This record gives sequence, C-alpha cells and structure tokens, in this order.
Amino acid sequence: MRIGTRASDLALTQSGQVGEALVAGTEHAVELVHVSTRGDRDRISPLAQIGGTGVFVTAVRQALLDETVDVVVHSCKDLPTAPLEEITLACYPAREDPRDALCARDGLTLAELPAGAKVGTGSPRRAAQLLRARPDLEVLGIRGNVETRLARALGEDADLDAVVLAASGLRRVGREAAISELLDPSVMLPAPAQGALAVEATTAALSAGPWFAGRLDAVDDPATRAAVTAERALLRTLEAGCSAPVAAYAELELADSGEDGDGPARSHVLRLRGLAIRPDGSHVVEGEARVVLDLDQDQLSGADSVPAELGAELAADLLERGAGAILAEAKA
Repeated sequence: MRIGTRASDLALTQSGQVGEALVAGTEHAVELVHVSTRGDRDRISPLAQIGGTGVFVTAVRQALLDETVDVVVHSCKDLPTAPLEEITLACYPAREDPRDALCARDGLTLAELPAGAKVGTGSPRRAAQLLRARPDLEVLGIRGNVETRLARALGEDADLDAVVLAASGLRRVGREAAISELLDPSVMLPAPAQGALAVEATTAALSAGPWFAGRLDAVDDPATRAAVTAERALLRTLEAGCSAPVAAYAELELADSGEDGDGPARSHVLRLRGLAIRPDGSHVVEGEARVVLDLDQDQLSGADSVPAELGAELAADLLERGAGAILAEAKA
C-alpha cells in the first residue's frame, strides 16, 4: 500500500503508524511516498501569507489523483473543509490528545511565566488565547518542525521563554517529556480536528477494491469521526481556514439510555464548544451545543449528518453574536 505523506519526522511517523494499521492481518506491505508541499518548502513565511488552508495538503492530494499513491494521511486540522468529488475522506483513526502543550524553560507553567515572557507560536488561535489568558506576555510568530520550535525555548541558543505546540505531535514523535503544561480547553480551546488524522482515498479506488475499503473501515474510529465532523462543520460554516483565530472541541459522553437491556448503551451526548477570538485576545465570541448521538446508527457521515448539523448550528449562533466581524477583522 503506497501512502502519500509529507517528509517531516512527524508526518512520516503518523503515516507509518496508520499504514501498519491499514495492512494489519493482510499480506500487503507499506511504502511511504514522500511529497513536498509549499508549506514544507517555505518554513519562514506565515501560513496565511503563503496560502493558508491547504498549504500542506494540495500536493499530497494531487499525488493521490495522479495515482502515484493509494492513500494519503493528513493532520486533520490542516485539511480544507470543502469536499472534493474525486476524493473520499475514508477514515479517522482514534484521536490523540487534542490539547495544546506549553513547553517552557525550567518547566514553568503558563501561570508561572514572568511578566513580559516571550512565547512562540505560529498559530493565530493560540496567540490570541495566550493573550486572553496572559495579556502581559509577548507572543511571537514562529515556524518550523517540532525540533526547530522546541529549540527556540529549550535549546542551548534559546531566545524564547516558551513555545506552544500540539500535544499530539509531541507524543507521536516521542517528545512528550518537553511538555511543561497541558493547557486545559477552558484556557486554550484546541483547533478544529487537532490531534486527529485523516486518511483519504480516491472514490474510484474505494469502489474497486473491497479489501481496501474494508481495511479503511476497520481503522475508522466512530467517536473520532463524530467529534471531528462537528468541529469541521463549525469551521466550514464560519468560512474560516485552518489559520483563522477559531477554536472548536467536541467530546462524547455516555447518555442515560433509560434502558435495562443486556447490551451496552451506545447513545452518547456529543458536546461541542467553539469560539472566534480577536487576534489580540481582547474580544471573544464563544458558545456550546449538544446533541444525542447513536454511534451504531448511520449518523456520522455526510454534510447532513447529526454531528455536521450540530457544528453548523453552533457556528450560526456564533455568527449571530458577532463572530463574523471578528473573522473579517482578522482577515483584513
């Protein structure tokens, strides 16, 4: 199975893990095919300046359409929300920890950083929420792979007091020990789909290969699909890209089914939180919505799925209360 992937350490690790899961129990082997994206070639410019949404995705998807690879693996938060007819979002493996992680000198927490401390991040969402929690900080834009960013705060020539990265990426590349604090969603709500991976295949290949479709289905995690679908629907309805100051996080909780049957209850409450925040952290529009969801039912896929409707509903509420003005200001 040829898997198209970016060539960064994190992307290769993620794609390798997914590949092994996809071929488990079969006689197939995995080949990782490296694809260079614009975001990889330009590691200095802000993401919004070099293309924003899709900057890490377009070239990888083209390899799939050119049939030089069989599937592609993305960090789902980088994936545009607009669907492509030729490509199917085939599966979501189980999600890693979606929280953001502070990696600070001397193991300091966010509360312990001194006034005026320099904190690095390439994410407007993270920068805005850092300033909301600690307006006294100096937040600076940074780019680069995991090791490059960690070195800015923890290396011998460090010029920052801390950096903020996704906990999921740090764990996948074995750098969890660098985390000084996992930031609670009440302090820093994650990016939509953060911590999740998305596996895409061509619609034609899924129709032509029963074993192939079966393996993708076996790897798909319904709880992750439900949560990520709701978060991405919110982002799509807000018409905001992956670099916008927007956050969303959905969690599943078991619902009281009221049944006294023998089998385990499969009904859950899907709780979605979302926000749009001014880049300087001075104004935020946030909200929450819930829906009862049955993971055994065909409620999880498509633009009209239950999680997608929940995301659209919360986004409409945020827009009604002023999120559109915040996003327009951020784009200006």
